[in-house]
Amino acid sequence: MDKKLVVGNWKMNLLREEALELSGAIVSLLGEDYDACQVVLVPPYTVLDVVRRGISGSNIDLGAQNVFSRMSGAFTGEVSAPMLLDAGCSWAIVGHSERRHIIGETDEQIREKLLLSISCGLKVILCVGETEVQREEAIRESEDISTRKEMLFSPIKTQIKNALHDLDEERISEDIVIAYEPVWAIGTGKNATSSEIAEIHGYIRELLTEMFPRLGDSVKILYGGSVKTGNIKRIMSVDEVDGVLVGGESLSADSFFRIIKSVGV
Repeated sequence: MDKKLVVGNWKMNLLREEALELSGAIVSLLGEDYDACQVVLVPPYTVLDVVRRGISGSNIDLGAQNVFSRMSGAFTGEVSAPMLLDAGCSWAIVGHSERRHIIGETDEQIREKLLLSISCGLKVILCVGETEVQREEAIRESEDISTRKEMLFSPIKTQIKNALHDLDEERISEDIVIAYEPVWAIGTGKNATSSEIAEIHGYIRELLTEMFPRLGDSVKILYGGSVKTGNIKRIMSVDEVDGVLVGGESLSADSFFRIIKSVGV
């Protein structure tokens, strides 16, 4: 496995001047030549150009929070993979829980976005995870450990298989990162325990190697869900955690810098 990966998802935050200031501050803290781990900033569409300018000359990559499933056409309000590449992006997040559960994106739509993105040259961060209702049901409905695990893993298995089935094995290793984000922990202040993270990440690794026997073991698996400076060391101590997807803490240059340094040790 190569370098760990830290992704800062700014979500629907920051105006242009703020975005330029934040991206510049992160570069200043890290230094232009920082390469202990891979860093990606994922701002809103409206500030992609200023963040691109802010990180120019550094080793930080630019990503997009979403991408549409068509190359071009009469799709008002959407942004295509070629447009994102033209804007300087090398990454796109696909299937984030907020788009699954608030916007209503389906597994089929997510697969279409993923396939088109990698065919155009974008690397994809595929988000998967279970809701609080799904987790509580698995715990409540079964005292048998194997049955509980099957129920708990079922949503994640479905999301991964629906997105990646029949994919060329070379593409899975080179172009796709999996981000496990327990939906019940995103923006809630709740934290998955080390054992919970280890259990799910271990399952995802097993599933990937089952689907892709040669290269499934080389796919990065990130953790995302209220990642903070106070829990980053605990998260990164878990086997199979190859980096983090950071939300709110990535809006502070100092906090994001501290997370990056903890990952890149």
